[in-house]
Amino acid sequence: MNKSDDELFAEEMAGVQPLPADGRAQPPGQPGEPTPAQLARRRAAEALEGDRNPLTLGEVPQVAPFDELAWKNDGVQEGVYRKLRLGRYPLQATLDLHRMTVREAREALYGFILEALAMNLRTVLITHGRGERSATPARIKSYVARWLEDMPEVLAFHSAQRPHGGYGATYVLLRKSAEKRNDNRERFARRG
Repeated sequence: MNKSDDELFAEEMAGVQPLPADGRAQPPGQPGEPTPAQLARRRAAEALEGDRNPLTLGEVPQVAPFDELAWKNDGVQEGVYRKLRLGRYPLQATLDLHRMTVREAREALYGFILEALAMNLRTVLITHGRGERSATPARIKSYVARWLEDMPEVLAFHSAQRPHGGYGATYVLLRKSAEKRNDNRERFARRG
């Protein structure tokens, strides 16, 4: 005897419970309680959402303790970069990253740069140390080099002159605020 499609379907669906009225299936356990996996995903998403810092915590190219850090964005004039490299701009603020973890240094550097921009500072000094006695030599120095390159607010940076920390510190030239750029346009437009 052949069974009808309806009978075959009824046999296959034996023991299946209909969805609740709200149309959502509940995992085994207490109804409405999130599973451990859901809780872990929620915590990870909340952590990412609260962290506006774009600087990487992933692996970065390692530099040596006595390597010179040097980088400039396209458009930075050679004379401006030379003056930065030689430490001829007044240092308007400093940040010391000694004895910090990579995570702590990341937060400190990001906050420092944003604060410096808010205060319309142009030239700052980051003291990171050479890291020659660290388990991973120059670890913080390596991260600082990568982070500064990744920040659009940074126009150029260079290892400091010896009186300012040498290979254990870096001069940083920051972008002008929109307000300062407008001030310059107005000031120089009056001259012309």
